Amino acid sequence: MTDTAAWDTYARRRPGRRRTNARGETTWFNWTQYPDHGPGAEVLGMGRVGTVLELGCGTGGNLAHVATLGHRAVGVDVSPVQLDAARARWGGLPGLELRRSGALDFMSETPERFDAVFSVFGAVWFTDPARMLPAVRRVLGPGGVLAFSQRPAVEGCYGCQASYINQADDPNPLVVKRWDHTAATWAALLQEHGFRTPTATEIAPPEGWKTGTLLVRAGAPTS
Repeated sequence: MTDTAAWDTYARRRPGRRRTNARGETTWFNWTQYPDHGPGAEVLGMGRVGTVLELGCGTGGNLAHVATLGHRAVGVDVSPVQLDAARARWGGLPGLELRRSGALDFMSETPERFDAVFSVFGAVWFTDPARMLPAVRRVLGPGGVLAFSQRPAVEGCYGCQASYINQADDPNPLVVKRWDHTAATWAALLQEHGFRTPTATEIAPPEGWKTGTLLVRAGAPTS
């Protein structure tokens, strides 16, 4: 299993999700790094009740919202700190299942097929797409949807990059790998691995902010 130190540290330093959003809702879906901004769970295309998998579910806010919509919502994460926080807040929700596992490990072992797989600044961003995309294709049912979001790549800095997670009591940050690509490259990679009708678009940030969010979506073949 992936080393959890970086993600446990990240979890301890990150503030928890608000109790309600701007609309007063207790659960909601947020693809971007900004509150009350961007599209919601409709991106997953779940027109009927089904089973959804989140890769790198963290503290479970988006996954909890999926469960409240009536879907079976399965989340995997390597960090016990993240999962403890998810269970403390959302553990009583019907349909919510939390598993401690690396994303690739889980997908290589599960016999299940999912109607949608998603990742919000999560495991899809932090895993080599040459390994991640075939694994997702294997667990997506016919016509299923893969959707993920991440920060757009810095111009000229593509492929495997380093992300740094600062530690409060140590001047040396922890380092994790991430994979940055242009929208066009993501679309090409998805087609290469058998996905259909891929789209990759940048969601503009709220007024006063500079960095948008890259939202990528593609479907599995229908048969």
